[in-house]
Amino acid sequence: MSKYVIPSQVRIGHIHLKVSDLNRALSFYHDLLGFEVTMMYGKQAAFLSAGGYHHHIGLNTWHSEGMSEAPLKSVGLYHTAIAYPTRRDLALILKRLLEADYPLSGASDHGVSEAIYLNDPDGNGVELYWDKPKDEWPVEADGSLNMFTKALNVHDLLHEAEDL
Repeated sequence: MSKYVIPSQVRIGHIHLKVSDLNRALSFYHDLLGFEVTMMYGKQAAFLSAGGYHHHIGLNTWHSEGMSEAPLKSVGLYHTAIAYPTRRDLALILKRLLEADYPLSGASDHGVSEAIYLNDPDGNGVELYWDKPKDEWPVEADGSLNMFTKALNVHDLLHEAEDL
């Protein structure tokens, strides 16, 4: 078989998550994170979006209603990463999470991005991040990326959320 290279314009269009309680999941993704509900499938599923897209996130209870979260040490999705357009946008959602007293599991500077980590109510990992400008990405002499994980200066990030 010949080598195949995926077209550079390909993007991941959406994620569809099995949840145990649709209303609880909607409280997180819609009420807290601010995604718009674009479609409800009765009381068992919903599509959510940002910016008018048909859906970025699907939630359903078709085979998972009332079930417990997957064990940490099992195969499956590690986290869903949600990209924010600016550092200020990331700061604003961080401020919102802190005001809601929502538990965070981490905050990292990866050189190419800054990220906030948390779990949704079903234990699904969620990364909220923004990409730094490409000309600021750390690169080696050979041009390869030199990504890392360092503690994010959350106080510095929150200054971005202050009114201008």
